[in-house]
Amino acid sequence: MRITQAILPVAGLGTRFLPWTKVVPKELLPIGNEPIIAHLVNECLAVGITEICFVINRGKESIPQYFYSNPQLEAELKKRGKLHHLEELKRYDEVDFHTVYQEEQLGDGHAILQAADWVKSEPVAILFGDDLFSGADPGLAQLIKAASLVENHGAIMALENIPREATERYGIVEVESVHPKDARLKKLKGMVEKPLPSEAPSTLGIVGRYLIPRSTFAVLPTIAASHGGEIRLIDALTAQLGTIPIHGYECEGKRLDTGTPKGYAEAVRVLSHT
Repeated sequence: MRITQAILPVAGLGTRFLPWTKVVPKELLPIGNEPIIAHLVNECLAVGITEICFVINRGKESIPQYFYSNPQLEAELKKRGKLHHLEELKRYDEVDFHTVYQEEQLGDGHAILQAADWVKSEPVAILFGDDLFSGADPGLAQLIKAASLVENHGAIMALENIPREATERYGIVEVESVHPKDARLKKLKGMVEKPLPSEAPSTLGIVGRYLIPRSTFAVLPTIAASHGGEIRLIDALTAQLGTIPIHGYECEGKRLDTGTPKGYAEAVRVLSHT
C-alpha cells in the first residue's frame, strides 16, 4: 500500500497548557530538539508521505511556518559555515505542505472535512497531534503494515488496550474477529464514543492514527451534528460499517499522550533519550 497524503488536525486551543499557549501553539512545544509537530511530520516522511495538510485555526500559522524555507537564514548559516544546521533546515524542502483553517471547533470530523477538497490519496492518513509512539515502529508505520494483510483495505485505526476505568475518555471498539496471521489486527463490528466502563464493549481504545478511504469524506457532511454540535470521525466510520471493512490494530510500543502537561512531561522523558 502506497499512501501519499496525510492530514494533521492541529486546530485545538491547547487550554490545558495556558497561559503558554496564548503565545505558542502546543504543537510547537519541544521534545528533545524538535517540536511535537515535527515528530508527527517525521512519522509521515518515514513511510514515504510527502504531501501533508495542516488543519489549524487563526493564530497558529507558526505551525506551517516552522517547516517553510527561510532563504535569508540559510544564506547566513552557509556564510558562517554552519552546514549541519543548514542540512537540518533543508530536510523538509521536498515536502508539499498545505494549510486549511477550521474556523469553528466542531469536532475532529469537522476538522478533517476542511481538507476534503485537497485529498487525492486513497486512502489518506490522519494523525492527531496529542498522540506519539515510542518503539521500533511509529503508529502510522504499524497501520500500513497491518493494512497489507487485509484484502479490501477500507479503514484502519490504531488501538491501545486501556484500563476499563478509563473508557469514558476514549472511543472504544467492538471486535468481530481477530486476523489469523496477526492477533493484533481486529475486524470491527462497532465503535462507541466514551462509554461508561460498565457499558464498554471492550477495553480497546482508539488512539490518534487512522487510514481512511476518500469515501469517508462524503459521509462526514451527512452525520448529524450531535454531541454538543460536533461532527465526529467515529460517527462517520460507524455509518460506513457494513459497506466497507473497518479494522483496528493494537499497536506495539508505548503510546504517549502529549495533550496534558503530565503526559507531555512523560513524552519528553521517553523520547528525548531515544
